Amino acid sequence: MLLASYTGQPLEAGLDEAGRGCLAGPVFAAAVILPPDFSPQYLNDSKQMTARQRELVRAEICQEAVAWAVAEASPQEIAAINIAQASYLAMHRAVEQLGLTPTHLLVDGNRFRPHPTLPHTCIVGGDGLYRSIAAASVLAKTFRDERMRELAAEFPFYGWEQNAGYPTPSHRMAIRDHGPTVHHRMGFRLL
Repeated sequence: MLLASYTGQPLEAGLDEAGRGCLAGPVFAAAVILPPDFSPQYLNDSKQMTARQRELVRAEICQEAVAWAVAEASPQEIAAINIAQASYLAMHRAVEQLGLTPTHLLVDGNRFRPHPTLPHTCIVGGDGLYRSIAAASVLAKTFRDERMRELAAEFPFYGWEQNAGYPTPSHRMAIRDHGPTVHHRMGFRLL
């Protein structure tokens, strides 16, 4: 059973990212503020959900959240500042796009670059503990997967519609055979 809140404050925002360990594509992050009674049937850490469950819950989040936003950092930004900093950048962008100011940021993981004006708490495994972080996990993953499917239509050799840019053997083989694209993270070990 996921918890509704860490602080008990009504505008607590959950933050999570998707795509940190990929060889290609942007890293996505989401920020979500939920109403206290929001508890859809399948809501969980997005990695524990099926693709269909994620899409169902995504629709509920987008319709019922107090506020939500999704943002990204590009492969070029990842190369310039490193994947951890790019993840934090995407999270900060999502917070800024919320349209209202959260009272507290609840961040999945053990590290975060502090927001200039908002307090935060890092929660290891938070996407399996708190509804707002789980919701952010679902949005970050589904929006990123959608983007990777779009990119796969332009770059069909890499299987991004299946692997979402993760380092599968077939993805590495495609890089060997066809070379990297502008969407590959050049600071990562591609082969």
